[in-house]
Amino acid sequence: MRAAVVRELGAPVVLEDRVDPEPAPGQILVRMEASGLCHTDIHAVHGDWPVRPHPPFVPGHEGVGLVEKLGLGVTHLEIGDRVAVPWLGWACGRCQHCLTGWETLCLKQQNTGYGVDGGWAGSMLAWADFAARVPDGVTAAEAAPLTCAGVTTYKALKVAGVGPTDLVAISGVGGLGHLAVQYAKIAGATVAAIDITDEKLELARELGADIVIDARTDDPAKVLQEHGGADAAIGLAVDNASFAAAYAGLRRGGRLVLVALPAQGTIDIPVFETVLNGTSVIGSIVGTRADLAEVFALHAAGRTRVIYETRPLSTVNEAIQDVLAGTVKARIVFTP
Repeated sequence: MRAAVVRELGAPVVLEDRVDPEPAPGQILVRMEASGLCHTDIHAVHGDWPVRPHPPFVPGHEGVGLVEKLGLGVTHLEIGDRVAVPWLGWACGRCQHCLTGWETLCLKQQNTGYGVDGGWAGSMLAWADFAARVPDGVTAAEAAPLTCAGVTTYKALKVAGVGPTDLVAISGVGGLGHLAVQYAKIAGATVAAIDITDEKLELARELGADIVIDARTDDPAKVLQEHGGADAAIGLAVDNASFAAAYAGLRRGGRLVLVALPAQGTIDIPVFETVLNGTSVIGSIVGTRADLAEVFALHAAGRTRVIYETRPLSTVNEAIQDVLAGTVKARIVFTP
């Protein structure tokens, strides 16, 4: 099989031929049909975060494909099933986090495309219990972005407790943000979308954003406060200044949910104002298997649109540069 491999952190990804792996007990071999490019993959390639992956490894945690082989003991999947392999590749299932519905906080978890090889390849291994069945009628290319961008923003809105009378600010309209706008609308919220490119601001309008804020010319916090302040703000832009603006745009009792992970991400929180205003600042990390099943169900019901473009895996290095330059409308999906 052909695979995109990180041989050295910060260096270009290398395309090489590898032998298909064999599934161990409890695992499956998935023949890849599509795999998304997430900003997290770029952080992995560059080794940006304090906990670094160990080369060589294959990135990609939005992998979708067909089950080709079953490991010993796998009985709930069949060869030919279409499955998605998310960031949460495995969790212990026994710790307090796993037992209370927070498996994404499991200290023993293994992460796809970071701690174990991911989907930028012709095939990949996955733990069968953590591979999500893709509903009929949902294509592999649509399912790939939903596997991370979708479930991550869906969970963030859940964590924010968004309701139908809320004003929700979506800071950053791109691979994640275009789906966040839609989930907020499904929840019945009034949506304010914030970005710095004409194309993404227009996309937000197309997807139903009620207020569109161009952060190049307007102060997002000021605009939000003119509308009474945001009940919740979802921080999706990989930029510290955007976090600060979202915080400043909250009304009393507002919730800032941090999702994006800049390489040197920090935010200064004024203690007095935070206490006086009853403000909450919350971190939200991807979503659980149950969350992903709900995301797929919404899409299968025609409630969401996935904006993406497909590119061959051989263009991986160019694609990374395009994402960093901000020239990609929403999501890139690789075909093997």
